[in-house]
Amino acid sequence: MKYIKLYAAVAAVIFIFSFSQLKVEASQLLRWGSTGSDVTYVQSVLKKMGYFNTSTTGFYGNVTASAVEQFQQDFGIPATGQVGSQTAEMINNAVNMAHVVHGEARGESYQGQVAVAAVILNRMASRDFPDSIDQVIFQRNAFTAVYDGQYYLYPDSNAYQAVKDAYLGWDPTNGALYYYNPRIATNQWIFTRTTIKDIGNHRFAY
Repeated sequence: MKYIKLYAAVAAVIFIFSFSQLKVEASQLLRWGSTGSDVTYVQSVLKKMGYFNTSTTGFYGNVTASAVEQFQQDFGIPATGQVGSQTAEMINNAVNMAHVVHGEARGESYQGQVAVAAVILNRMASRDFPDSIDQVIFQRNAFTAVYDGQYYLYPDSNAYQAVKDAYLGWDPTNGALYYYNPRIATNQWIFTRTTIKDIGNHRFAY
């Protein structure tokens, strides 16, 4: 019975999270004067990442436009100050990555959290892995946090900042594609990978 209750609780969180994602089509821009829950969502994510430095309002004004523009500049998107499909996708990527970072490395140092985010980006850039953030994260058995439910925990601001720093070019792993905890890992294959360095409890490799 306790496992059924646990499954139900996790399923409920998954359901809530799945509907918290920002979905904006190119024909449905968020821009100055826009209002509503999507605007609040953008503001809340940008606030966690250090771009939006006031209370969320649900109104898209100059402060929001300026925060969006800075986000776009840092993440390599045309800096229009508006949120269309490309910016919405990048915001969702940042959220998904923050969930992985928090689920996999919330007990690690800040450097260790940036390292996990960097591995996601390294995989996306590698020919041996999928070429989108979503596909990398949800590739079967890629990240323990996804299949054990820790991915669905609520990320703190450190996780979002770690994602931001990884996108800005900080890679503490020097190009790692894998990481694992050598004290508890049970998959013998992972031990065959070439070690780059240890950061906290995680060993990073390629």
